[in-house]
Amino acid sequence: MVKIKVLMVDDEERFRTTTAKILARKGFDTILAASGEEALEKLAEKPDVVILDVKMGGLDGHETLKLIKDKLPELPVIMLTGHGDMPGAKKALDTGAFDYLAKPCDVDLLSTKVQDAFEYATKAPYVEKLAKGIMIPLDEYTQIPLNSTVRDAIKALEESMRHLLATDRLMDTGHRSVVVINPDNTVAGLLSPLDLIDAIRPGYLSAPKPSMADSLQYSTMFWQGLFSSRVKEIMGNPVRDIMSDTIPVIDADANLMDVANTMITLPARRMLVREGGKDIGIVREQELFYEIAKIISSS
Repeated sequence: MVKIKVLMVDDEERFRTTTAKILARKGFDTILAASGEEALEKLAEKPDVVILDVKMGGLDGHETLKLIKDKLPELPVIMLTGHGDMPGAKKALDTGAFDYLAKPCDVDLLSTKVQDAFEYATKAPYVEKLAKGIMIPLDEYTQIPLNSTVRDAIKALEESMRHLLATDRLMDTGHRSVVVINPDNTVAGLLSPLDLIDAIRPGYLSAPKPSMADSLQYSTMFWQGLFSSRVKEIMGNPVRDIMSDTIPVIDADANLMDVANTMITLPARRMLVREGGKDIGIVREQELFYEIAKIISSS
């Protein structure tokens, strides 16, 4: 695959470096610029796509966009705008931006837009991928050993997300699950937010009701404080007791219709991707959605 070179322009250092690391993990080369003026200089490094923040000191995003398009009219520029800033977004599109994204920006959507912009600029036709081509690699997920507790899982997830919590411009919505790893490095299961929510519900809500009590209802008026107490009760429990351990498996070379059909017929919102007996990634419904959007936009 061609390695796409991305010029990331933003005056907030933490956002630049965080985004650069994420894009690098997704296979992009990243050039950083702290201002519009520096971005114009970095054009000499021949980026394939520019990600440009609207609000910056000195030259703002709109001014920088105009100067970039004057120099390199075919270079695609993705603008990052404030949430709800439709006039700013329209202005960016009128000036020649390829697309715009509202902050906070989902990193998976951002990387998809970068790929779309590159394919648009190079006139590359859409090529249907296999499961391994759209999966999220396992090393991008927080991983914990099977003998961990719920507290260990939450601590690991908080630590992995700590560098993202300091900015309001980046949002990693897709990786809230924790991958639980067996001693042989295979995937034992996933701990998702829904697993945690289910685990804190009192056991009697899931227990079968006596045959004579089908109409039995539980009064929520007695539940005040129960949420907190249940969280404290389960935090020392083994993560294996509450994780989802039945993860559907799809072959890395499965085509996208196979992935889609399996997701619907099981049903499953995510599946483990396996290649040569090795667990290598996870494919989610989001990845199929992005492929659908990409096909539509390229038609």
